[in-house]
Formats: sequence, structure tokens, C-alpha cells
Amino acid sequence: MKKGDIVWGLLLAGLLVLFVIPATRDPILAASGAHPYIGGFIQFAILATMGDLFGKRIAAGEYQFSSQVFLRAIVWGIIGCMVTLVFPVFMGGAGLAQAGKLLPFAGVSVAQAFCGSSIMNLTFAPAMNTFHRIMELWIETSAAKEPVSLKGLIGKIDWTAFVTFNWLKVGICFWIPVHTIVFLLPENVRVVVAAFSSIALGIILSFASKKGSSSTKMPEKEVV
Repeated sequence: MKKGDIVWGLLLAGLLVLFVIPATRDPILAASGAHPYIGGFIQFAILATMGDLFGKRIAAGEYQFSSQVFLRAIVWGIIGCMVTLVFPVFMGGAGLAQAGKLLPFAGVSVAQAFCGSSIMNLTFAPAMNTFHRIMELWIETSAAKEPVSLKGLIGKIDWTAFVTFNWLKVGICFWIPVHTIVFLLPENVRVVVAAFSSIALGIILSFASKKGSSSTKMPEKEVV
């Protein structure tokens, strides 16, 4: 274990304590409730970036800090704003569809959570993943002083690996069950729990990338 791992672990522990102790948790959740987009931005910018850094630490053997980290944190923050919006849209929409007999098991919270999570991760998540991948490539390409164009960035994506690994394997096997659990939690903690879960996904993706398979090398940075 390196010094950086200790610092990372202490930072994570400190953040967990903030959300465990009522004296700090309640004001944070109240502020997030009053300003949901700002709360979602900050939570994902910090926690998802931590997962990204730790995942790269496992894959590369060391932490990688540069100006790109700040830009990636902004991208994560934007994704946090997206998540803040779509969580109630898909969870509430699933409930309305159940009430209208378009989905089964109306009134069963587990079924509503599973349906909302499934629809979200099979429809919205692929688009968000693609946005994230293109932004990551834009940051990397700009840092390398290479010409940047949307066509060029899209052409750099290994779409077969991206779709099979990120959209299907990670989306179905990881995010659908995770978000099902998240949707069963009180509404005011769903976004922050999803942000914490991004840390776990960063670790999972890092182990996948170390295997060296072509299906995991290209999309190792994508998270929903």
C-alpha cells in the first residue's frame, strides 16, 4: 500500500462520516434538496472522480494527476446533474406506467424500482455513456495537442467493445441491480448513493482492464 492509497482511503472515510453523522448529513442533504443540480454536480465531481483516480491507480500502479483530472471532474459533475434529473423521471414514470397497466405489479415498490432502473439503463444510460466517452476522448486528444473534431472523436471509439462491455455487460449486470437498490432508498439520498457506487465501478473496471482483453481496454473509463 502506497502513501497515496492511505490518503485516498482517509478521504473516502471522511466523506462517509459526513453522510453517517446526522449533524453533518442533515445539512448536506437539506442543501442538496434546496439546490439539487448543484448538489448532484458536486457529489459526482468529487466521488466519481475519486473512483476514476483509484481505478487508474489499480490499472497503472500509480495515481495520475494532471490538468485532465479537473476537466474530468467537470464532466462527472455534468453527469451528476443528468442523474439528478433522470432519477425521478424514470422512477416516477415507471410508477405511472404501472398505474396505467403498461407495466406489471402496480403498487409493488421493488417492481417499480426494477422497472425504472431497467428502462433507464437500457435507454438513457447508453446515450450518457457515449457523451462521457466522447468528452474523455476530447480531453485526451486536446492534451496531446492533436486536432479535435466530433467525427474524429467518434471514429476513435471501438464501438463493438463499447457496446458489448459498457452498454450490455456493465449496464445490465452492474447498474440495473445497483439502481434498483438505489431507487428503493429515500429520494433525498439516491443521487449521493449513486455517486458513491461509481467508486465501486471504477475498481471493477480497473480489474477488468488489467486482464488485457480488447473488450475492456477501450471503455475502461465509462460509468453510468
